[in-house]
Amino acid sequence: MLTVGRENGFTLLEVMIALAIIGIALVTLIGLETRTVQLAERQQRVTQATLLAQGKMTEIEVGSQSLTGLSGNEGLFEPPFELYRWSLVREATPLPGIEMVTVSVVWGKENRNEQVDLTSFMPTQAGVL
Repeated sequence: MLTVGRENGFTLLEVMIALAIIGIALVTLIGLETRTVQLAERQQRVTQATLLAQGKMTEIEVGSQSLTGLSGNEGLFEPPFELYRWSLVREATPLPGIEMVTVSVVWGKENRNEQVDLTSFMPTQAGVL
């Protein structure tokens, strides 16, 4: 007597469902990898802008640029950092002989608000001994 039984193996529907699940997982992983690369690039730009701001503040602190007449000044960094712009703002403080100096480094599109600010308190030119 010949019996017809179920053969071992997968049906076409089971294979299609497994492929759909694998496809969704791969698309999700690729999307996450792209986002990770974008975040790493942004973090690199923020770090570079912070270092440039610290360098500009150091130039001001050691006196290679006089604070006199620098309020509101702006400029570009030299290559290879020409994508970054800097600006300097001086503000008076309640303490005599001390002013607040803020160096801002901006890059990219202005509507994205990509900027790093570094603030320091320094003696005014009249307060220097």
